[in-house]
Amino acid sequence: MNASKRIKYFPTSLVLATSLLLWSFLQTSAFSQNVGEPGMGGSMAGGPMMPGISISGKVLETMTSGGYTYVLLAKDGVKTWVAIPVTKVAVGDEITCKPGMVMSNFNSTSLNRSFERIVFSQGLASAGPVVAASAPVVAAPAAEAIKVDKAEGITAYTIGEIFAKKDALANMPVMVKARVVKISRGILGKNWLHLQDGTGSQATGTNDLMVTTDSVPGLGDVVTIKGNLSRDRDFGAGYRYDVIIEGAEVTDNK
Repeated sequence: MNASKRIKYFPTSLVLATSLLLWSFLQTSAFSQNVGEPGMGGSMAGGPMMPGISISGKVLETMTSGGYTYVLLAKDGVKTWVAIPVTKVAVGDEITCKPGMVMSNFNSTSLNRSFERIVFSQGLASAGPVVAASAPVVAAPAAEAIKVDKAEGITAYTIGEIFAKKDALANMPVMVKARVVKISRGILGKNWLHLQDGTGSQATGTNDLMVTTDSVPGLGDVVTIKGNLSRDRDFGAGYRYDVIIEGAEVTDNK
C-alpha cells in the first residue's frame, strides 16, 4: 500500500490490511504477511476495521499494483473502490469482499492516482484464486493465567503501570515485556498485537495493551517491545484506543 509514510499506527507505515485492522482494531478480521505499498497517503474515515460490513458487487474495473489488487465494484447504482491482497479477478465478475477500513483521499504512488474513497479489505469473502491473502486474526485460547516478569530498564513498565500512568507517559518512550495473546497481521502494513503480562484489570480493560509493529511475533510468544506511548487514538467507526504503542520495535522474541 502506499500509506506507510503517514500512518504509523495501523494505519502507515501501517498499510495493508486496513488496509486491512483489526476486529478488535481490530476485533475481527485479518492481516496479511504483505507489507504495505510504500509511500501511501490519505486519511482514515473508519477504524482499522468496519464491523461486519462486507462489500459486494460487479467488477467494473480492476488493476494490480504495490501489493494490492484494486477493484471498482458496482451494486444498486453505487460504485465503490476496494483494495484487497493480490487476487485474480476480471471485469464482469461478481465478488464479495470482507469488511475493511475506509480511507479518504488516498493517494497511490505506484498507480499514480488518487481515490476519493477506498475500502482496504482483507480479501475475498467468497471462493476465488487468491495469490496473496491476508492471514486471519489469531487469538490464543483461554488457558492458564498469564504471568510475565517486568522488563528491566528506566523506561520499563508493566501493562498495569502503563494504564495507571498513561497521562504522564503520553508521547514518552516505554518498554514492555508481555505475551502476545492476539495478532492481526498486515493491517495498513502493520501487525496489530494484543499484549498481556498478567497485570491490570480485565474488568476495566487495563490488562490488554494494543501495539502495532513491523515485526511478526508468534501467538503466545513473550516479546519485549519499545515505542512511544500514544493516548486517545480515535480511528473512527467506534475504534478508539485510550492507550496504544504504534510502530513498536520488538527487541526480544521468545
